[in-house]
Amino acid sequence: MNATEELMKAATYYASEAVKYDKQGSKEMAISAYQKAIELLLKLVQFNPDYDLNKVYLQRANAYKARIEVLQGSLQQEMREGRLNDTSADNVSIKTDDDLILREKPNVKWSDVVGLKHAKIAIKESIIYPYKRPDLFPLGWPRGILLFGPPGCGKTLLAAAVANEIDAVFISVDAASIMSKWLGEAEKNVAKLFNTAKKYVKEGRAVIIFIDELDSLISTHSTEVGGETRVRNQFLKEMDGIMDKGKRLHLYVIGSTNKPWELDWPFIRRFQKRIYVPLPDYEARLQMFRLYTSRLRLAKGVDLSELALITEGYSGSDIRDICQSAQIKVVREFFESGKAENKGNKLRPITMGDFVEIIRERKPSVSKEMIPLYKRWYEMFKAL
Repeated sequence: MNATEELMKAATYYASEAVKYDKQGSKEMAISAYQKAIELLLKLVQFNPDYDLNKVYLQRANAYKARIEVLQGSLQQEMREGRLNDTSADNVSIKTDDDLILREKPNVKWSDVVGLKHAKIAIKESIIYPYKRPDLFPLGWPRGILLFGPPGCGKTLLAAAVANEIDAVFISVDAASIMSKWLGEAEKNVAKLFNTAKKYVKEGRAVIIFIDELDSLISTHSTEVGGETRVRNQFLKEMDGIMDKGKRLHLYVIGSTNKPWELDWPFIRRFQKRIYVPLPDYEARLQMFRLYTSRLRLAKGVDLSELALITEGYSGSDIRDICQSAQIKVVREFFESGKAENKGNKLRPITMGDFVEIIRERKPSVSKEMIPLYKRWYEMFKAL
């Protein structure tokens, strides 16, 4: 697993732990876990400073910061009143619009999404065409779109790209920014999320609500508590509201998940389009190598076709990290040789050997055993 994946996995783990502690009423533990998640997200941004989706990571970090402030305020109130384990909702404020809205969309163009032909066609038919010519859709159009598949294959990129294509307000949320232990707050957050979106629609804007890791919010739980059930029911209610055929709203919910088999049928049914985002094939991998090396200095012997061939089973994120690691390798050698002290010296070009060495040391982030699970679920529930 590469450094980027390790940071993202750790950030996701601490965010999940924070939500768990939050729901249990362990405020100090929740604050500590949220802080660790924020620290890891910021490190992720620093590690990839030019990554287009850094704005999404920063938005999540800000949501966790807002939650920490609420928890700290509740703790201070308890100290003043001499109570330690109050579970009242009276002292909890609902998240503001600024906590939910990612006002500046990630700078992702449709052309930046390499491959994924079938996914692009399905999204164009569901969002772009109805937005441009709603008169051609007398029976309405899909409002719920589920993107599922292995991590690092472009689900978030697709959502950001289509938002830019129609200049939509892009609302990016995850389970940790919605869920809360306090009675009534989590379902109010869901209602507020959709009300915020509808406000923009009334102003004539298209809106895309992007929910990452959807399974964390609306998955099947064998030991579900009442609060989680209310959140799930509120989400179903809101989805039914925007799918009303009499309302020709340009309000779309795009859900993303790496674990589609954990979704319950009532939620699957609300996502009329269920699109498999698979690992890139040879042609897509070749295009990715061309895209990610376009800003790098390559030696004459670098064969991108060969690199695409030997990276079968690698995700798009893996390929980007391979190119980044090759550049870092050359930079490291440059500094260790002492040549960096002289600003007149330049980096040597990246060779085929550099790429081969990186690939030899870097395994795919998606196990082969997972692919049949995605294909099996796709055959059962696909809806392009």
